[in-house]
Amino acid sequence: MTCGPNSSSAGSAGRYDALLLVAFGGPESIADVAPFLARVTAGRSIPPERLTEVADRYRSVGGLSPLNGRLRSLQSAVATQLANRLAEYQPTGQEPDNAVAVPVFWGNRNAHPLLPDTIAEMRNTGVRRALAWVASPYASYSTCRQYTENLETARTAVGPDAPVIDRIGSHHDHPGLIEPAADRLAEALDRLSVNRRGRVHILFSAHSIPSALAATCDYVEQLHEVARLVVERVDPDGRLDWEVVWQSRSGPPEVPWLEPDVGDRIEALAATGVDAVVVSPIGFPVENFEIAWDLDIEAAGRAERAGVAFQRAGAVDDDDRFVEMVVSLFLERSFLGRSSLVRLPECSPTCCPSGIR
Repeated sequence: MTCGPNSSSAGSAGRYDALLLVAFGGPESIADVAPFLARVTAGRSIPPERLTEVADRYRSVGGLSPLNGRLRSLQSAVATQLANRLAEYQPTGQEPDNAVAVPVFWGNRNAHPLLPDTIAEMRNTGVRRALAWVASPYASYSTCRQYTENLETARTAVGPDAPVIDRIGSHHDHPGLIEPAADRLAEALDRLSVNRRGRVHILFSAHSIPSALAATCDYVEQLHEVARLVVERVDPDGRLDWEVVWQSRSGPPEVPWLEPDVGDRIEALAATGVDAVVVSPIGFPVENFEIAWDLDIEAAGRAERAGVAFQRAGAVDDDDRFVEMVVSLFLERSFLGRSSLVRLPECSPTCCPSGIR
């Protein structure tokens, strides 16, 4: 089973006149928290006490998620790198005013800048055909197909003159993600105190989803593949134990979600004599609040109480190789078409269904 983009003109190749970065979004002030959570939970059965708990977490840090700031930096870095790459293909003697230029836009599902506003801005600046990169490379309803639905809903809201938007295909195994993730993991391992290394266990963490949804897509399989690819670079001799764990579940307790939870697993490992855990947030390429809270605060706290040394690997969105990946993925589908790593859409009409929401 595979999953990728499915848009009004998916699979087409040719020139695009804009690149759109699409992300989940996050609040940036206490006033942003309530509307942000209302968008996130619309139509979902979230226990009220869970929603209050999450709101209090955001408020405890002034309502600020790292995500939007990281996307602004990524947008700037991608725009610079894309301009540099496009300049390489400018015909000799072409006037600078006629040089190829591709603007980079950014829109969120749940926080400003919201997708309808960004797509309206794109239309107003003359964009007619754009390619979208989504800040999650994995196949599931919430990490893939729902973003396609969001884009189509936003285009409908903008009107019939909204730009056509295609999606960049699956790229969870791209070197631009794997290599930085391996380096961040190696750095976290190096930060462990020499006296506390002992028996070390690596945990690759990703957002949990309902088990019924996981059965309809390649989410779990892809995450295990990425974890394996990263470990092969960090520990080629296979000396360290590792596994994939889950975090940030938000559904009703009676609905089965992917397990084990990262905190539960840390406590279980401590009981078996593990001295240290290193957590790689492989499911989240871009630094966000779920990493900052669920790992840096909750998981780290449970490790400390269990007497286990803890380190968390950094996200990869600020790595030059990650930026280059986003640019290359755009160029592979653009009019340049110079790369051998062409990743065309793979989405079937039945992949990643919404199922239980």
